[in-house]
Amino acid sequence: PKPTWDPRSPTPLPWLRPTIRIRLTLLYGGMFLIAGILLLSIIYLLAAQALRTGSQPLFKIVDFDGLKVSSNDCPGIADGNLSLSEFNSAISECIDHQRQVALDNLLSRSLLALLGLAVIAFAFGYAMAGRVLSPLGRITRTARAVAGSDLSRRIELDGPDDELKELADTFDDMLERLQRAFTAQQRFVGNASHELRTPLAINRTLLEVHLSDPQAPVELQQLGKTLLATNERSEQLVEGLLLLARSDNQIVERGPVDLAEVAGQAIDQVTSEADTRHVTIRSSRGPAVVQGNGVLLERIALNLVQNAVRYNVPEDGWVEVTTEVQHGQAILVVSNTGPVVPAYEIENLFEPFRRLRTERTGSDKGVGLGLSIVRSVARAHGGHIYAQPREGGGLVMRVTLPI
Repeated sequence: PKPTWDPRSPTPLPWLRPTIRIRLTLLYGGMFLIAGILLLSIIYLLAAQALRTGSQPLFKIVDFDGLKVSSNDCPGIADGNLSLSEFNSAISECIDHQRQVALDNLLSRSLLALLGLAVIAFAFGYAMAGRVLSPLGRITRTARAVAGSDLSRRIELDGPDDELKELADTFDDMLERLQRAFTAQQRFVGNASHELRTPLAINRTLLEVHLSDPQAPVELQQLGKTLLATNERSEQLVEGLLLLARSDNQIVERGPVDLAEVAGQAIDQVTSEADTRHVTIRSSRGPAVVQGNGVLLERIALNLVQNAVRYNVPEDGWVEVTTEVQHGQAILVVSNTGPVVPAYEIENLFEPFRRLRTERTGSDKGVGLGLSIVRSVARAHGGHIYAQPREGGGLVMRVTLPI
């Protein structure tokens, strides 16, 4: 399953996203801040001990006959009516007060200096974290390009042979193997298209020629019709497998495709079969233009409508097809009446060759690849398909594609 967070879509508040750069910045700045607080505390304690705040005075006056003192910071000692003990006490209080003022000034200025250095440290840490993590940015950009099926991109990271370069080289090696495997798969699909289609087409032509002979015995004509049906089933199986193999990859060449038009074409192709099975098709198609491959998107609508018609009730069944745009996504919904589908069986329907309570082979309704192809094509276009049982029987298929 795809991750819930898409790296190509920007977050509303990128500063709130806990990126590695932000976490490293907080780590660098936090460590500096803690070290600065410890250093400031040690300096403050040492300064307080050196000033001996609260200790006995360094001196006292034993006789102050004729002594006159004036002070702007300690106006209390200028009072000439003080006794000797009161004068010494006033001097001690004044000295303690000046010591405390000096410590307060040291603490306040140190905190301001620490705050300024902390801002510088966080900014420096943010810049250094960005420089250290710049190789990861290259790896991310390359991964985004590879997500668009551009397997030719390589990181080719320069610099010291550290862990990041080792990661980049490993990623380049992985891309090289993926590109070789992807190229081999494309070559296999091309060869298989020729090698499998050609003999089946020859067989169909030979059978049709023999069936066109009016003098052929009835038994031979019946056998020819049986072989022709088997050959047609084999052709459908081959086409489905090849389409499934192609649609598992991202779509490189895209163009504007209206799901309403695609759904209309699918309905036109299934109308005669729906009439034969007494199934009514109704639709409500609003414009829903997406960027994608028109042939593959038409296959989505055709497979869903065909399944809805074929797996329906014998009489008075209906199929409803709607297209619309909701919340920036194009939506195709195909609902139908039909047998009751247990919720636990839903996921199995999208597996190749899986059908609901039927054998893997022998069904005249298809080869069991329809929903598998739908899911692969939807994923190749960056979309999803959801299925849920409908009350009373049948299914509701909902395909969402980005605009």
